[in-house]
Amino acid sequence: MPTPSVTLKLRRFRRRFGISAPKVVVRTHVSWQWLALPVLLFALLLVLGGWMIAQRNEAGALGLELASLRERVLVQREELESLRSTAGTGRNAVSIERAAQQQLLARIAALESENAALKEDMLLFERLIPGAAESASVRIENFRVVRESDGGFRYRLLIAYQPDRQSPDFRGHMKLSVAFVRLGKNEVIELPKSKEGAESYQLLVRHFLRREGVFQLPKGAEIERVEASVFQGDTLRVKRSAQL
Repeated sequence: MPTPSVTLKLRRFRRRFGISAPKVVVRTHVSWQWLALPVLLFALLLVLGGWMIAQRNEAGALGLELASLRERVLVQREELESLRSTAGTGRNAVSIERAAQQQLLARIAALESENAALKEDMLLFERLIPGAAESASVRIENFRVVRESDGGFRYRLLIAYQPDRQSPDFRGHMKLSVAFVRLGKNEVIELPKSKEGAESYQLLVRHFLRREGVFQLPKGAEIERVEASVFQGDTLRVKRSAQL
């Protein structure tokens, strides 16, 4: 017959190695780098998907604007043809006054000019539709300078910005350089002339921004060249000469 100490040892042995013994789970150790890799890949896929959706929405907005411009061109073309027909009839009809003919012809010229501007805007919007691999860029489009009736000059330009994921908008400022000849000497005026007028030359562009303004030259001056420059901080991003 076993002694009490032997019986106690047998009970401990059964509890540790018998049916009622506690279960042991053996797990393989995996480094945390291998666990972080799938999480990082999933996050990159989410970011890429969001960027592609944003690009698609932006292309859709520009496409709608382009369709609107095309519709306006068609309407302007129909009105232009109608006015041309009316003007042609008016030239052959004695009952139409000369003043009315001149108004019609002026309207036709204005419509032709507006129609040409709309076509240029259509081409611009087609270039603005983003591509998947394009990086951020800023351009100056449709830069013109015309003489006003009071002797001053009016400039008009369109600043177009192609954003990317890191730079959704463009912040900077613009400068104008006007070269002219007076009394046989070449001179240049830089605009803005002072800090007080610099606020109107600040730029915040999401997709495109139209700017226009007027400037005066000294009496007897003949304009030669006008250049517009766009800066981001102290860095020159783009420069373009105007059509005179």
